[in-house]
Amino acid sequence: MLRRKPTRLELKLDDIEEFEGVRKDLEGRKKQREEAEAAAGEEAAAAAATALALGTEHKSREQLINDRIGYKPQPKAGGRAAHFGTFEF
Repeated sequence: MLRRKPTRLELKLDDIEEFEGVRKDLEGRKKQREEAEAAAGEEAAAAAATALALGTEHKSREQLINDRIGYKPQPKAGGRAAHFGTFEF
């Protein structure tokens, strides 16, 4: 591998102005996104409060996840025979 002398980098006024413009643009986008998320969060909270006020049943976190993904667990049969089919010990 060839070794070369370090390259000198110079910071120009145009570079600083471009950086400031990009930074302000990103901050503006971030602020808009936060405001949109806050508005959506308020709407979701209002909907949740309305659902609770209507008397919907309280479900556990596991049940909510199962409903969301469409999983309907079957009740487990008790006893050893259920685990080993027709074999009994």
